[in-house]
Amino acid sequence: MKKLLTGIEIEWKNLWEVTTWDKRFNSINKVKQPNVIKYPYLLASQLFKLEKDSGNVFLLSTGERTGWTTEDIAAEYLCEGEVVTIPWGKSRPVKDVLKYYNGKFVTADNRIATSNDTNVLLNKFLYYWMQNQSSVIDRFYRGSGIKHPSMAHVLDMKIPIPPIEIQNEIIRILDSFAEFTKELTAELTVELNARKKQYRYYREQLFCFEESEASWKPLSEIGEFQRGKRFVKTDLISEGVPTIHYGEMYTYYGTWADKTKSFVSKKLVNDKKLRIAEKGDVVIVAAGETIEDIGMGTAWLGDEGVVIHDACFSFRSPLNPKYLAYFTRTKQFHDQIRGHISSGKISSINSNGLSKVIIPIPSMEEQERVVSILDKFDVLTTSISESLPKEIELRQKQYEYYCDMLLTFPMDNLEN
Repeated sequence: MKKLLTGIEIEWKNLWEVTTWDKRFNSINKVKQPNVIKYPYLLASQLFKLEKDSGNVFLLSTGERTGWTTEDIAAEYLCEGEVVTIPWGKSRPVKDVLKYYNGKFVTADNRIATSNDTNVLLNKFLYYWMQNQSSVIDRFYRGSGIKHPSMAHVLDMKIPIPPIEIQNEIIRILDSFAEFTKELTAELTVELNARKKQYRYYREQLFCFEESEASWKPLSEIGEFQRGKRFVKTDLISEGVPTIHYGEMYTYYGTWADKTKSFVSKKLVNDKKLRIAEKGDVVIVAAGETIEDIGMGTAWLGDEGVVIHDACFSFRSPLNPKYLAYFTRTKQFHDQIRGHISSGKISSINSNGLSKVIIPIPSMEEQERVVSILDKFDVLTTSISESLPKEIELRQKQYEYYCDMLLTFPMDNLEN
């Protein structure tokens, strides 16, 4: 790459000198534009209800979203070509919404750029350069809420124009990086899904016992439930008494924990007489927006007690706490509690419903064996889950590094 950029002649031009910009059409308003009433699905809000048709599909780009429509629906608005688009209105960084497309498409509320002469400037090179300059373009957007760009500032930007063969090679390199990241993401996602499926399979199997291997008892016979007491998110602080808010059970906690994300003050604990789960208790979430998540348990293994929210129960029993926590994540468990969940805007279950759940109880040694196996699966799955976004982030940083290297040119001959 160093050789590629050594000693090459660079010409600098204003964007307006080497590109053509088009505005196509705005989001359709049937009242103001009655002549398009026969194309009802051109309304952006309705277009995205269409399914992808494998026989005849075209990219729709409107604002920050992409979808599919048909040639019949697009009608006179159908466009075709190699284009770069930036949204007229945006609420996210330009680099996330800047698009390159080559083919048939229909677009609304975008600024569409094409090269005046592809023997001088390639459209794909224009796209990569604008991506590299996205933070600069971001500064040209003004307004509150959905921002709009000052096109005069955009068009006055200076674009470096290396020889066409250099542009082609830069495109090839950056396309390779993009494809590599795409393939890597797909491979890691397949691996993660396979491990999750394997994990779920063995989790179900490990809680299947012969009659001679375990006894079956309802939770009400082997332990006691304690419901937490109400506090609100604004009560949470960065230091104090360890605390679990029910919303964190879905987003932060796994099968076990010995440290908390949040805390409350000791004064709040005393004033509101908040309830505490002790080491070895299992905290079970009892309310949420989805039925599937209700009932998930987390074994609390911290030396200090933990305050629990009133949408949670703690359960104390002689069982291995992690054994019970893993069981609360099985289909066997959820099939039993489903009939006891009250549905509404927020679904919930009470201790009476939870207490009826029947759990297989093998020997303590067998409980430990089950936990040991599932811990290994948990570590493996968590490792892949964490490595996926990290690996993608690293590849993105690598891509941005080389993008910057390949699209940064000497400015010796740039006229002010």
